[in-house]
Amino acid sequence: MASIRRTLSPAYHDRSYQNGVASAQSHKLFSTNNNSGKYSSSTATVAAASVYLRRKGFRRSLYRCMLFFILGLLLGIFPFGHVDNDINKHDFSFEMKPPHVNVQLDTNDNFAIPAVSLGVDQTIPQLDRFSRFDYVERRQVIVITPTYNRALQAYFLNRLGQVLRLVQPPLLWIVVEMTPASAETAEILRKIGVMYRHLVCVNKNNTNVKDRGVHQRNVGLEHIERHRLDGIVYFADDDNVYSLQLFESLRNISRFGTWPVAMLAQSKNKAILEGPVCNASRVIGWHTNEKSKKLRRFHVDMSGFAFNSTILWDPKRWNSPFSNPIRQLDTVKEGFQETTFIEQVVQDESQMEGVPPGCSRILNWHLHMDAHGLVYPRGWLLQKNLDVVLPIK
Repeated sequence: MASIRRTLSPAYHDRSYQNGVASAQSHKLFSTNNNSGKYSSSTATVAAASVYLRRKGFRRSLYRCMLFFILGLLLGIFPFGHVDNDINKHDFSFEMKPPHVNVQLDTNDNFAIPAVSLGVDQTIPQLDRFSRFDYVERRQVIVITPTYNRALQAYFLNRLGQVLRLVQPPLLWIVVEMTPASAETAEILRKIGVMYRHLVCVNKNNTNVKDRGVHQRNVGLEHIERHRLDGIVYFADDDNVYSLQLFESLRNISRFGTWPVAMLAQSKNKAILEGPVCNASRVIGWHTNEKSKKLRRFHVDMSGFAFNSTILWDPKRWNSPFSNPIRQLDTVKEGFQETTFIEQVVQDESQMEGVPPGCSRILNWHLHMDAHGLVYPRGWLLQKNLDVVLPIK
């Protein structure tokens, strides 16, 4: 029976393998069927050797990478060599240095140094500690307000407090009331939002309105004198009407300032003026309408003047001839408390200032709007706290 032999291609005789097995041996493996088992075992051995070599090469590369990584990390953590720490000092300097000056020696053995210029035409002014915060220095206004328990007290105090709250600081509100101090007044002052001091007039059992106001203002003056408060003192009753421009104008007073006050006549059917007549800021006369007050030296309302507080505790600064404390007098007739007090502060009109210049504006009103004889609604229980209210029957 004829047999067919397949010859291998010559290309297979010249092929070599990486595992070192010759092509001739491969040809012998394919030549006969009797050598098939030998071929299978040899092939498995070659494949296992190839996988082993590949794994060994991969592990070797991995170990090398890890070694170099650790070495680089250690070199970065522990630098070697000298590092110059003065780079910023030498290379980045913001100091202005003058140009080099050549010193020449003249015939008289004197040094001739030319003018040194730093190349700066104008200097920048140095900012003080307050300019960064837009700080504006203002004189303090000290407002003294006498008050007493009545039906409209809370309304008047709240109205005046809201006006003072709009005034630019510094402002100190001194509220004086008769003993005992009421919790309602203290609560109103706490909620207003104005710097205040709540004082009480002790050991004064006078029921007269005139005596009560005089003693309360004197308590405020004594407090200013004792604590040497610096500012412009102003008597502001709680039932008057004030403009914001008035309190801002008080800061321009150096010693004593005055201005006209509008008020209602006793008949309450017309408005009258009481205060100075001014030529610019100089006082040259007075407005007066009542015959009973023409004997007064200065025709000023209690809310129509203000003065420097240093007059109270530093009279030598103003060459004051009075050695006694400056206080309001309760022994004079009603309507003369203002003029007797002003006579202790200034000697004549030459020491006064008209506010505003020319006294051309009305800055506050004295309306006498307090209702006399007004009682609380029937059925209210009034003891110490006005918050305790019973229903009206």
